Amino acid sequence: MYIAVDFDGTCVTHDYPEVGKDIGAVPVLKELVKQKHKLILWTMRSGKELDDAVEWFKTNNIPLYGIQTNPTQKNWTQSPKAYANLYIDDAAFGAPLVYDEKLSTREFLDWTVVSEYFGI
Repeated sequence: MYIAVDFDGTCVTHDYPEVGKDIGAVPVLKELVKQKHKLILWTMRSGKELDDAVEWFKTNNIPLYGIQTNPTQKNWTQSPKAYANLYIDDAAFGAPLVYDEKLSTREFLDWTVVSEYFGI
């Protein structure tokens, strides 16, 4: 499955333009890759801030299949929208959110619930 993953508020807390704090995404994302899912970084970040997000994935040894796009879609569309089977984003309708004032002043994705969804 192609999975598009947002960054701020999804992989880390909201601390843009800095990279936010750990919220439990790393083990779940690693397991998804281990299960042969292809991760596409799908974020509003650009320039240096996008580079910082890509570096976060590299530092955490989480391979990305694509950055802002699905590499295979160029074969059948010119659309800039990244094609995925699933989008994991804290701003998505129904996304499981959690609030922890020790980590952030904003809600962020609850990776415990996400991992349960995938049976991890």
